[in-house]
Amino acid sequence: MKQLKITGFFSLIAVLLLTSCNESKKTSEPWVDLFDGKTLNGWHTKGGQATYEVKDNAIVGTSTLNTPNTFLCSDKMYGDFILELEYKVDPKLNSGIQIRSNSLPSYLNGRVHGYQIEIDPSERAWSCGIYDEARRGWLYPLTENPAAQKAFKQNDWNKYRIEAIGDTLKTWINDVPAAYLIDDKTASGFIGLQVHGIGKDTEKNGTQVMWKNVKIITTEVEKYSTPTTITPKYTKNSLTADEEKNGWQLLWDGKTTNGWRGAKLETFPEKGWKIENGELTVLSSGGEESNAGGDIVTEVLYGDFELKVDFKITEGANSGIKYYVDTELNKGTGSAIGLEFQILDDAKHPDAKLGNHEGSRTIASLYDLIKADPNKPVNPIGSWNTARIVSKNNHVEHWLNGMKVLEYERKSDAYRQLVKESKYAKWPNFGEAEKGHILLQDHGDLVSFRNIKIRPINNDKN
Repeated sequence: MKQLKITGFFSLIAVLLLTSCNESKKTSEPWVDLFDGKTLNGWHTKGGQATYEVKDNAIVGTSTLNTPNTFLCSDKMYGDFILELEYKVDPKLNSGIQIRSNSLPSYLNGRVHGYQIEIDPSERAWSCGIYDEARRGWLYPLTENPAAQKAFKQNDWNKYRIEAIGDTLKTWINDVPAAYLIDDKTASGFIGLQVHGIGKDTEKNGTQVMWKNVKIITTEVEKYSTPTTITPKYTKNSLTADEEKNGWQLLWDGKTTNGWRGAKLETFPEKGWKIENGELTVLSSGGEESNAGGDIVTEVLYGDFELKVDFKITEGANSGIKYYVDTELNKGTGSAIGLEFQILDDAKHPDAKLGNHEGSRTIASLYDLIKADPNKPVNPIGSWNTARIVSKNNHVEHWLNGMKVLEYERKSDAYRQLVKESKYAKWPNFGEAEKGHILLQDHGDLVSFRNIKIRPINNDKN
C-alpha cells in the first residue's frame, strides 16, 4: 500500500510538472493582439463596400449586393509570423484570410492580391486551403486532405493557425494540419479579413462572417513553429491546380534540358548554361551576344500563346525572351531573330539609352520597336521578376509583374512602319511568322530563369 501511495504521489507530481511546463510555454509565447475586442483600430478597408463593425468582442463583416470582394486590412505589413484567430461564417458565404497581401497601383489598379487562407463552408470543404487571390488561383486545395475537410465546424467557431516563415506556409484548422506550401512569390504584406463579393445573389445579401481572438507572433517565429504531418507542395517549376485546369504546360521541368536546344545547334549547348537549384542560368562571358553557349530555343514551335517566365538579373545585365523565332535566319554571329521582350538593368546597361525608337531597349520593351510603360514595376537587382507575353490573333501584350506595359498588332501598318525604322528592317516579314520558337537569350551576362510556362491558344478568329 505504501509503495502504491508513493508511486501515485510521484505520478501526480509528474503530471503537475508537465502541466506547469505546458502552461509556462503558452504564457511565454510572445503573442500580440491584432484586434482589441472593442474597435477597428489598426485596420482599414480595401476593395468593395461590404461593412465591418465590432459586436460582442468580434469583428463582424456583412456582405453587400453588387460590390466586389472587400477586405479589412491591417495597417502594418508582416513578413514572417505565426497567426491565430477564430471565425464563424454563414453557410452561404465564402470568405478568407489574406496574408502577405498587397494593393499596388501598378497591379490591376490597386486590387488586393496575395495568399488567401480559404474559408469555405460549402460541400467542397476546402477551408484552410491556400488560394492566391487575383493572381494564380488555387495553390493548395484540400482534395487530398479529407481529415482537414472534416475538421471544419458548420455554424460554429473554427480556429486557424497560420505560419508564414520564409518560403514556407503551413495551416491548421481546429488543430488538424491542413496545408503545407513552399512558395516564395511574396515575402511580406498585410493581413486581410475578406467578405466575398456576392454579385446579385439576394439570398446572400446581409450574410455575415465573424472573427475574434486575432493574435500574432513576429519575434523568434521559428522557435514557436509547429511540426506538421502533411507533405509539402512545391510551386517552383510546377503547375498549380488552376494552371493544369486551364491548359498550361511546363516549358522547362526545372532539372533537365529536355525540350530545349541551342538556337544554332541540334542539341543543348555544352557550355555557357547551368542548371542548379531549379534555376536555368546563362553564365557571364563578358557581355557579348551569343558568344559563349549561345541562345537556347524550344524544340516545339508555337503560334498563339500565353507565356510566363520568372527572371532574375545581375547588375548591368542584358538578356531577353524572344518569340516567333525563326532559327533559319541569321546563321552567322549574333542572336537568333525574333520579337523580343527585353531584359535589362536599365540603370547600369548602356542599351537603355539606345535604340531606333526612344526607350525601346529598356526592360519589358519590345526590343528596338516599342518602349514599355515608364511606370512599370521592376523588382530590385537580384530579385525575381515575372514576364508575361500574350499573343492572340496578332494582338500582342507585354506584362511585367502583373502590369500590362505595352501592346501592339503584329502585321499592322503601324507595326510594319516601326520595323522599317529599326535594326530589323533588313529581315523580310520580320516577326510575322504564324509559328516560331520561344528563345532565352545569351547576351554574355549572368541571368537566371525559372517557372517557364506556356498556354497554347487555339487560333480562333471569331
